[in-house]
Amino acid sequence: MAPVRSPGGPNVGHAGTSRAGFVDRVCFRAKRTTLGQTGGVRLVPQRIQAVAVRQAAAARRAASANAGRSAAATGSATDADDGSPSAVPLPPLPRSPARGARARVHRLPEAHLRADDGSDGVPRWMRKSAGWSWRILVVIALIALLVWATARIQLVFVAVFLALVFTAVLRPLVNVFAKIMPRGLATALGMLSALLFVGGLLTYVITSVTGQWESLSEQFATGIAQLLALAENLPFGLTITEDQVNEWFDQGLAWLQENQGALLDRAAAGAGSVFEVFAALALAIFSTVFFLARGSEMWKWFLNQLPAKVREKWMLAGGVGWYTFSGYARGTVIIALVDGFLAAIILLIARVPLAAPLAVLVFIGAFIPLVGAPAAMIVAMVVALAVNGPINAVLVGIGIALIGQFEGHILQPLVMGKQVSLHPLVVALAVTAGTLVAGILGAVIVIPIVAVIWAVYAKLRSLDPPMEELESDAKPAQA
Repeated sequence: MAPVRSPGGPNVGHAGTSRAGFVDRVCFRAKRTTLGQTGGVRLVPQRIQAVAVRQAAAARRAASANAGRSAAATGSATDADDGSPSAVPLPPLPRSPARGARARVHRLPEAHLRADDGSDGVPRWMRKSAGWSWRILVVIALIALLVWATARIQLVFVAVFLALVFTAVLRPLVNVFAKIMPRGLATALGMLSALLFVGGLLTYVITSVTGQWESLSEQFATGIAQLLALAENLPFGLTITEDQVNEWFDQGLAWLQENQGALLDRAAAGAGSVFEVFAALALAIFSTVFFLARGSEMWKWFLNQLPAKVREKWMLAGGVGWYTFSGYARGTVIIALVDGFLAAIILLIARVPLAAPLAVLVFIGAFIPLVGAPAAMIVAMVVALAVNGPINAVLVGIGIALIGQFEGHILQPLVMGKQVSLHPLVVALAVTAGTLVAGILGAVIVIPIVAVIWAVYAKLRSLDPPMEELESDAKPAQA
């Protein structure tokens, strides 16, 4: 049998030489391919070269294995005619990727092609608007569902909200106590201190009202008589006589007698509301104890229930939200205390009776943004007007208005700082919406909720570079 001749190479008479020639041929074909039209030579991309080399190595290993098995079976593989070693048959050469392989192209369905070019008759802007519309509707539906569920469990929601407020206010005090005693004992001491403070304040208000009630009734009657005397001599020909006032009073009594049943029903409903208030307050105090004692462990447990890939975002959002909420709660309490203290000083200087209860009313009104403080101011002015006359009422109103200016321009930026940063227009719209949805309760809770949502969004969002100037303000290009 004649020795195997390698195409384009020397005669091969041994298996090893044959394998080497095969590798050379594969590498040669992998490096050079013929271009049909130009007849030129170009290099195949590096990836095709690597594939060809790996195929050559695999063929060489297969040839070595075949040669070993043949030698083990016959002892010496020789040719029957001339006794020369038999050449190992070469495996077929791999087909050149340039000649045999074709790129596989995945074609999109016609529907996908029509979706981009708008050939179905629907403009692209309308399609995008429809996509955003159903997303917005889903978000609105989720918000409506959340509001409905909150209304169904309003007592629990109010209790948790109050517990968070109490926790935000008392946590710094409990942390100070926890440095010198166990956390549980520090929590108990902090709660006891808060209860003693509130109880002492209520006791002082009640004793002040009961002690001044007799003198207040006499002063109030005198003030009403002075107001009636002034009403008879109003400018622009307007007069209100005492007979007209008595007639109005009689009409009011008649209306009360006619609607006595409805008023009793409302009183019964109010008694149920009072019970709900005490129940919510008790649940809030009970929850505050656990939030103060084990709040960090509870938050860590909640994070561990989430998937690992979202824990970091939840932890970041929770930290920012609590920072904002606690800053708002503590700042509001401090501002309310300062407002009440300054109002008490002004009312005492003006010798207005019931200065302590009116100061407490100003303190409570400070928790309702925009409308709480003006309402308390009007009540204080009415009492001053009825007891001490119009000049004293005007002085009281000016004093409380100065307190409001001091609160808005100095106290709030100093106490809250950057923890709560909302535009006044946002505050006005939020308070209005909260009042329409949930009354006074909505007006109280809507601002911290909006502040927390905005703080979390501002922390997690990614901002693009700001615009240097609006297009309408840009100067026209020079010709």
